[in-house]
Amino acid sequence: MTSALLLEPAGSLLLINALLYTPSFAGEEGWVLTHRGHIAAVGQGTPPQADAKTIDLRGLILAPGLIDLHAHGALGRDTMDADPAALREMAAFYARHGVTAFLATTMTAPQGEILAALAAIRQVMAEGSGGAALIGAHVEGPYLDAERSGAQDARLVRRALPTEYEPLLGTGAIRLITLAPEYPENRRLLRDALAYSADGARIAVAAGHTRASYEQMVEAAGLGLSQVTHLYNGMEPMHHRRPGAVGAALTLDTLRCQLIADNIHVHPAMLKLAVRAKGPDGIMLVSDAMSGTGMPDGIYILGGLEVIVRGGEARLPDGTLAGSTLTLERAVANIVAAASVSLADALTMASQTPARALGLDGHKGAIAPGMDADLIVLDADLRVRLSVVEGRIAHNEL
Repeated sequence: MTSALLLEPAGSLLLINALLYTPSFAGEEGWVLTHRGHIAAVGQGTPPQADAKTIDLRGLILAPGLIDLHAHGALGRDTMDADPAALREMAAFYARHGVTAFLATTMTAPQGEILAALAAIRQVMAEGSGGAALIGAHVEGPYLDAERSGAQDARLVRRALPTEYEPLLGTGAIRLITLAPEYPENRRLLRDALAYSADGARIAVAAGHTRASYEQMVEAAGLGLSQVTHLYNGMEPMHHRRPGAVGAALTLDTLRCQLIADNIHVHPAMLKLAVRAKGPDGIMLVSDAMSGTGMPDGIYILGGLEVIVRGGEARLPDGTLAGSTLTLERAVANIVAAASVSLADALTMASQTPARALGLDGHKGAIAPGMDADLIVLDADLRVRLSVVEGRIAHNEL
């Protein structure tokens, strides 16, 4: 049911005495004025007189809202529940952790189940989430390599056929597809997805859960492949004579890399290597959060498979990693520690770079006049104190 509360125009906010992280400032004190969902002005010194709700941030960090391109669930709920209420619960949880926009991520499943999930996503996109903005779907599977399926159900992994994927594209919900580009059928989907546009938005395509060779990755990049899903995970280890998908991801400038910076999926030294190779404009921090995120240890379901969460690690009974319980603000803190990068660079990896990867950088991912008023306030320990989504306060612990 549509909620008028979710659709009412945003008012104005004046955030003062903040440590700004914008394209022009990196930790310098200043202010931001929002109006009707957009950033109206940014500056230093005396803030303007404005008919706005004023919030004194007292030296707290004011940063762009985080954008998560790979999030399956939280609080016991999952994208594959195909339930708008579940998506809204996830959106509220993500907003509490600094995410102001996200892609709800599907799993390998029969076509009907994926279509149902996409229909729920489309409904929430139209009606509003009440939390982090749901900006589309990330379809992760079923067009993968069964030998690198990880926590995806290998029995349901299959090649891409137009009779199946054209109805998926036709929902208008998809913004990102992960596939294994080594198969000709999947490369046809790559070309068709890149040519598809709904509501003026294009679909990006990533390589993931793949055994593609370096040469196959180069070919796919030439066709328009632009991302790699959770770098290192779900792909062949890199060999100095067979660089494979990892080597291609680290060396091809046209590929941006999703990275799960939880120090479980990827060793901190390899996080540092990825950042050194790609820079902040080539890395996108993602959570890969599953339904056990924000929940106690226990047994949860991901893509129809049983997942055991113990000590924050999510694994199948055979020990295979199965998503994460990471939240994105913790990924920012982890990459600062692991890669010895500045907070400004870490925030770029979780805001501006994913916005660019989806072609949203004209209105999301940075604090500048005219941009969407997607803002977060962090304390010195990078805990989220306030989240503003398109000018509306979605979370407040001030």
